[in-house]
This record gives sequence, C-alpha cells and structure tokens, in this order.
Amino acid sequence: MTTDPQQKPSGPAAAATAFAGLHRPGEPLLLPNAWDHASARALAGQGFRAIGTTSLGVAAAAGLPDGAAATREETLRLATALGSEPFLLSVDAEGGFSDDPDEVARFARELYAVGVVGVNLEDGLGPAARHAAKIAAVKRAAPGLFVNARTDTHWLGDGDGTLARLDAYRQAGADGVFVPGLTDPRGIEALVRHLDVPLNVLYSPGGPTVRHLADVGVSRISLGSLLYRRALGAALEAVADLRAGRTPTGPTPSYDEVAGLAAPYDAPGPGQPVPGRTTGAARGGAPD
Repeated sequence: MTTDPQQKPSGPAAAATAFAGLHRPGEPLLLPNAWDHASARALAGQGFRAIGTTSLGVAAAAGLPDGAAATREETLRLATALGSEPFLLSVDAEGGFSDDPDEVARFARELYAVGVVGVNLEDGLGPAARHAAKIAAVKRAAPGLFVNARTDTHWLGDGDGTLARLDAYRQAGADGVFVPGLTDPRGIEALVRHLDVPLNVLYSPGGPTVRHLADVGVSRISLGSLLYRRALGAALEAVADLRAGRTPTGPTPSYDEVAGLAAPYDAPGPGQPVPGRTTGAARGGAPD
C-alpha cells in the first residue's frame, strides 16, 4: 500500500492537505515509523510518500525513557532534519511533552514551522478533558497540522471508555483518532461505523493483516516501533551468527548505499536506488 512518490506540495497548508487526503477508508495510509534520518530516507526510498516517527525509537536511540516527556528536544531536532525532505512527515510527540495545553501548542507550532504535517498526541489514560484541551490548543496554534488523537484505553487498559474519549477528542478538533492495542476486527469495524474521522490502528504481527484492516474500513495503519525493534533484532541475530562461526543471512546494504542516504534527495520510485547509492559490491575497507 505504498503510494507513488512525488515531491511534497509547496507550502505547509498544501502539504498538510495532501497528508490528510492519504487517509482513506478501505485504502488506508500505511505509515512506516522512522527513528533517525537514515531510516526515514531509506523508507522514503521504498516509495512511501508519508513517514512517521516512533517515540520509542527516538528515545531508545538517545538513551532516554519513552513516554516520560524526556525527548522534546530530540524529537524537535529530528523533525527539523526531516521536515524539509520531499516526503510528508508526521511526528509522534507522546503527550506533547507537557500537561500544559499552551506548552503543547507551542511545541506543535514549532513542528509545523519546520515542515511537519501531522502530530500524534497520546492521552496515556490521563484525564480526557486535559487531552481535549491540548488538542484544541494545538488546532488554534497550528490549524493546518493534522492532529491524530490517540487514546490508550486498549493499549494500557481494557478498552473501557474508548468511545467517550474519542468523541471528546473529535469535538476538540482532532482530525483523526488512534486506538493502539485494538486488534479485534469486529471492534475495529464498530469504531469505523461510529466515527466521522479517520481511524488509525497499530499493526500487530498477531492481529489482522493490512488487507483485512483495509477491508474493515481503517484509514491509517501505523507500524509504531516495529521496524526499530526488528532492526535491533536483525543486528543481534547477525552478531550471534558471527560469534557462532556462521555467515549472517539477509540483506546487507553496502557502505555506499547507507552513505548515500545523506546525499541530496530526488525522490526515487519504488525499487529504485536512493540517490548517492551504488549498485555494486560493498566498498572495501570502508570505515564503521
């Protein structure tokens, strides 16, 4: 479900409108989540028009806790690095890194100013009224920013109160809603019928397939920290093979391929090399 890559529309309002338009029931936005510049560029090189960030990946890479409002600066730094790229960027901002709606709004305005088109705000099962106030403040400060309001009723709880929270967030101005942890197709379909905004769910390897989620009307499928965790898993598997005297299997990008991710970007098509990459063998004697 990748889309044909193209240059990001000029101007923040046009880019935000384009991002909102990718949320289509039955043909959902499959949003891969990056944790640094290289991972975002590599994913864009596979034809994804929109890229998200993962708060866990950003926090873990910086040696900081996730979900503890500790990565405001790291998140803004990454957004600044990626906001001028030709793909559409949505940022996972945890709960906005503050309980003060005005502080959250200031952060959202900073994100919008560097080219971010969407922001994910989670309630952490805190007071629904407080989260609604954050959403309303963000929409006043950056009206064009696509606010994806996340409730953790299924992620951290048993699902109780989901509809009431989603309704409150929608009334506060949320452009879409996110219910991670919900994997029951019937429950997802019931939410789709209830809502008048796009529903985002988190892909789970043990849950419905991407195709099944599309069939029940989901408008956006996030991968969250899955790719970051898989990348770490692949690294650990490779070093375990080496220590055991085995040759690691699986794709290994060359030095030049990875170095090319820092080259000037000219959006490639699916399967085409990222600019700056070489297609030959790995460069001999390359530094780590």
